[in-house]
Amino acid sequence: MYLDFFNLNKEPFSLTPDTSFFLDSGPFKDALETLMVAVKNGEGFIKVTGEVGTGKTLLCRKLLNSVSDDIITSYIPNPNISSKTLTLALAKELDIKFPVSANEYTLQQLITSKLMSHYNDNKKVILCIDEAQAMPDKTLEALRLLTNLETEKSKLLQVVLFGQPELDEKLKSRHLRQFRQRVSFSFELKRLDMDMMISYISYRLTIAGYTNGELFQLSALKLLHSHSRGIPRLVNVIVHKSLILCYGKGERQITRSIMKEAIADTEDAYVEKTQHTYSYRWVLSGLVLMGVLAVTYRILL
Repeated sequence: MYLDFFNLNKEPFSLTPDTSFFLDSGPFKDALETLMVAVKNGEGFIKVTGEVGTGKTLLCRKLLNSVSDDIITSYIPNPNISSKTLTLALAKELDIKFPVSANEYTLQQLITSKLMSHYNDNKKVILCIDEAQAMPDKTLEALRLLTNLETEKSKLLQVVLFGQPELDEKLKSRHLRQFRQRVSFSFELKRLDMDMMISYISYRLTIAGYTNGELFQLSALKLLHSHSRGIPRLVNVIVHKSLILCYGKGERQITRSIMKEAIADTEDAYVEKTQHTYSYRWVLSGLVLMGVLAVTYRILL
């Protein structure tokens, strides 16, 4: 719609996790480097958490595309499945041939054999699981048991979990303490600060071919950061809408008023109340209450 108008070769703010838009700096770079080191280390579970829209799926895809040729990758995008379905999914990801009638025990034996074969060929196997907070407890336990497969020197299967903060809450449960103790590396994807958000937007525009100077007024960017709360997905949604509005008005720069219209059309865009605001209100309420009590005390006297 607006690609030709802004001389872009592709949509810079699509919600599809396109790894060509992966910004290799700031929290994204830190997360990827942590994952690469952890994978090279080769032990236990690796856990990446972050709020909805902070870039976990894109990071997962980037990891899968970045590992060396001696690493076999497998990926499960929807882990809200039974333990047997998990075993089936892993067997298929590892290109294991098995009869339809195969039971869970048989599948586990086939998986073990395949993992040993890769180990003998000096290859590691990692399993990436997205939306891990949705995984049932029994399936998590089955996954833990699968990672018990090991030689005297290393694990045969390494697991990288990507999930929302609810995953951390789930793993605090006492009955999952064995699983929790297997997590050897953890990383939390934070929201973008103002400077990082500007770098994020600029990078995506550059990758999409934009070369026409300053596209945003600073006041528009400040408004965007306030209402997106630094969440990359919300940034993408709002900026995409602002580009459409800018194109529709025939303007070449996104102003504060255009950004305000885009924000108004985005349901989850709002300014988050800070703890400072709440503290101020409590202090003010306390002072008012103290004043009332003092007046009442004097009247009673």
